[in-house]
Formats: sequence, structure tokens, C-alpha cells
Amino acid sequence: MPTRSLDAIREQPSPRIASGLRTCTPIRNGLLLALFALLAGCASQRVDSPQVASGGYRAEGKASYYGARHHGHKTASGERFDQNALTAAHRSLPFGSRVLVTNLRNDKSVVVRINDRGPYARGRLIDLSQKAAEQIDMLRAGVVPVRVEALE
Repeated sequence: MPTRSLDAIREQPSPRIASGLRTCTPIRNGLLLALFALLAGCASQRVDSPQVASGGYRAEGKASYYGARHHGHKTASGERFDQNALTAAHRSLPFGSRVLVTNLRNDKSVVVRINDRGPYARGRLIDLSQKAAEQIDMLRAGVVPVRVEALE
């Protein structure tokens, strides 16, 4: 079998298909297949179902909400309270924590970020912003039983 120099092999034109593109090598095919499988796996996850931290914080109690009277005032975290943001006050969870709050009367849920301390009313677990309270239909009642679960 005749031997060819490395330069002669490099200069050979690569095989082309009708569209003018190079044919895919088995390695490239495998990489493309892996990429599509990865993307398909990501696409199948539900975006609207938050991941509750396993073994994390979980409690049931009463929730209330605060709105216009506190709008624009500084919270314990230093940021200004916005009644139209999805935020909440909790006595001990770290600022920035995200929690899933579920109204136990109607099973509606909302994800809020802890940015304040409270509630200061006895027997209450969490104070929600007015926007968060709207989303779980508790405005009319004012105080409702809820489940609070920390998210990952």
C-alpha cells in the first residue's frame, strides 16, 4: 500500500453533500444527538411548578397582608416596600428567601421573596404584599390559613 505524506492527506477536499455542507462525522452526530436530548429534557420541565426544598422550612399558620399604608416605607432589609411586588415579611427566614405560600381555603399559591420582618400580630405566620394577597384571593378575608414552604 502506497504511503502518502501528511500534507497530501490534509489537502484532500472533504466530502460534501448536495447542499455544499460537510458530512457529519460520527462524533459530531453523537454531540448533536446529546445536545438535542439535553434540550428536550429541559423543555419537558414545568416552569410553573416551583421546586420545594426537600427537608427545608415548612409551616402552617395564618397569613395577613399589608399594602397602601406601608407603600414606599423602608423594610427591615433596607429596600422600599412595594405593595405591587410579590414580597412578604417573615420573622426568621433569611432576606431574599423565596417561599411558596398556599391558601389552604382555596389551594391557590404564590411565590414570594422575603424582604421584611414581621408579622407583629400575635398568631400570624407571614405578612404578604397586597399583590401576593390578590393572587391567592385573600383580600376580602384579610387573614387566611396558609402553608409556607421554602423553595430551592
